[in-house]
Amino acid sequence: QVQLVESGGGLVQAGGSLRLSCAASGRTFTSYAMGWFRQAPGKEREFVAVITWTTAITYYADSVKGRFTISRDNAKQTVHLQMNSLKPEDTAVYYCAADRGATMSSLPSRYDYWGQGTQVTVSS
Repeated sequence: QVQLVESGGGLVQAGGSLRLSCAASGRTFTSYAMGWFRQAPGKEREFVAVITWTTAITYYADSVKGRFTISRDNAKQTVHLQMNSLKPEDTAVYYCAADRGATMSSLPSRYDYWGQGTQVTVSS
């Protein structure tokens, strides 16, 4: 079955960096778009970034533009989220998601598969 497994979360000071990874398995994802979302306690799940497997077209939320970079390794079916200049407001559980329709949507409802999430905590 389809599995998305996130890794790379942790505790970092403000201004620091983290690199999240999402390993995808269970099918070929070349026609998909892969997104990152985050959810802080008491808040709704929020779009972060998305990338298409084949053309590597990317789209970012305004709140992370210029600080975060999404990329993919086709051979390993892995998507990465490089997070620089982290702020306390970036603290959340970060989720990887797969969209069969490659709509590049920022809506969680457009995504078909989800990982279990990885915690990112940024201290001030």
